[in-house]
Amino acid sequence: MNVTIVDYKSGNISSVINSFKEVAKDKVNIEVTSDLNKIQSSDKVVLPGQGSFKNCIDALNKINGLTNALNEFAINKKKPVLGICVGLQMFADISYEETKTSGLGWISGNVSKINNQEGKYKLPHIGWNQIEIVKDSKIFKDIENKSHMYFVHSYEFIPKDKNVISATTEYSSNIVCSVEKENIFGTQFHPEKSDKLGLKIIDNFLKL
Repeated sequence: MNVTIVDYKSGNISSVINSFKEVAKDKVNIEVTSDLNKIQSSDKVVLPGQGSFKNCIDALNKINGLTNALNEFAINKKKPVLGICVGLQMFADISYEETKTSGLGWISGNVSKINNQEGKYKLPHIGWNQIEIVKDSKIFKDIENKSHMYFVHSYEFIPKDKNVISATTEYSSNIVCSVEKENIFGTQFHPEKSDKLGLKIIDNFLKL
């Protein structure tokens, strides 16, 4: 099986790469590339994201044909995709970070700044937080409810269809921290920084 981690030159993704390689061992071939043919021919795709929504979308769009290749992979071929952090946020229609920016539109909704209740909560939200699993998601197989995952973000994804939400976390309000829609999976938290439980989520994705 071939799994591609999309490298579109936006942020440091070395911990994502290392975690996937650690879990995959020799059973799964992990490729790190933005090569369109390799993406199209892979079995699964991981879309990481660090920094601002606009920078990530701009970096994706800079690589000729990459957005089309990802649309073909996820929407037409319906192969499994995992978005991590801003990678999940890019599934949205629109983000209001920095300036109004269009996303991939895979899961209808928008990305807005976390309401820090007039400074009561620090932004970015950094550190370990408990997650509430709200639907039986394939990537949470053998993960106990109320487990702790590692977060770094100031913006949250608000999907229109609440049925896609697979987990939430409490930080100033009830924040969506994981989604599942058919073949499309995303986590706001960083599985690659969430110790053994994070590696288990990666393992679950690889075993889909």
